[in-house]
Amino acid sequence: MQSVLLAGLLLSLVSGLMNGTFTLPMRFLGKWSWENVWSIFIVGSCLLLPAAVITISSPSAWDVLTLIPARLALIALGTGLAWGFGAIMFGQAVSAIGISMANTFVLATSSALGAVLPMMILHPDKLRERSGALLLAGVAVEIFGIVLCGRGGFLREKSAAAVERDFVGKVRPLRVGLSLALGAGILSAIFNIGFALSEPISQIGQEHGLSVFASTNLIWVIMLAGGAVTNLGYCTYLLVTNKSTAKFTQPGSVKLYTLSLCMAALWGGSIFVYGAATVRLGILGTSVGWPVSLATGLLVANFAGFATGEWKSTPRQARIWMGSGIIVLILAIVVMSRAI
Repeated sequence: MQSVLLAGLLLSLVSGLMNGTFTLPMRFLGKWSWENVWSIFIVGSCLLLPAAVITISSPSAWDVLTLIPARLALIALGTGLAWGFGAIMFGQAVSAIGISMANTFVLATSSALGAVLPMMILHPDKLRERSGALLLAGVAVEIFGIVLCGRGGFLREKSAAAVERDFVGKVRPLRVGLSLALGAGILSAIFNIGFALSEPISQIGQEHGLSVFASTNLIWVIMLAGGAVTNLGYCTYLLVTNKSTAKFTQPGSVKLYTLSLCMAALWGGSIFVYGAATVRLGILGTSVGWPVSLATGLLVANFAGFATGEWKSTPRQARIWMGSGIIVLILAIVVMSRAI
């Protein structure tokens, strides 16, 4: 049993590593508009990759999909559609305030809500036990960490430090970027809640002879398809409004396609690895695996942000506030992971 739990934790860490690095290519995609990059990313991560994974893991899974009750399919599809709006806001937030700050606020908010709400909905009795107390304590610590990071962000904006970049999208006022990040964090938590509520789909898959991994993938296929509808609808609107469709065929686009698909492989892959982790973490797999994965992603994303110079021209005090906030956020995730 311990070895299974350890495997689940390790998979959660791998998922977080992939999630924390997937936005890095956006620093080198400035020759495209945001909608060009995001549409290729969504097609790759939400449509092509899920289709490939489910076909390779178990071709018969496509037949099992037709047997899923409409109610369960609508839950997965609906939460996927809601998450889609969060994904749009996250993509805009990264362009607005950078990898480090966007990931910090989005992952911290999503981690807190995505850890507690599934427990409240599916296992409310656990709130009166040690596991529930640890999760709630972790959320309280996490809120404090977000406040510290916010202070660091305000000090960075006040310094008006210029950062050279070939970043896709445009810089926006901090209040706009933080609002986008907060909204993305809330809606991203719905992604984990939807996954938790859709677990009966996985049980149906196993009843029809699919492996645990292949059965879990049934949920992702439906949820990611829902998210693709939202994202591609918005991207299409921007492509038409901004007349940026022509950029898909501009000279040098092969590199841009490659970087966008790398984003898709990293983020999409992190979702399937996370699914494999939750089934190994017991009854509270979605409540524990989610914060562990996002904590790792948060740490990696901030390291990437610092390493690529997002904070190099800011005052030392701003970096101290941000660094302190990150430490507190990691501490909060450690506390929540102890609920396993």
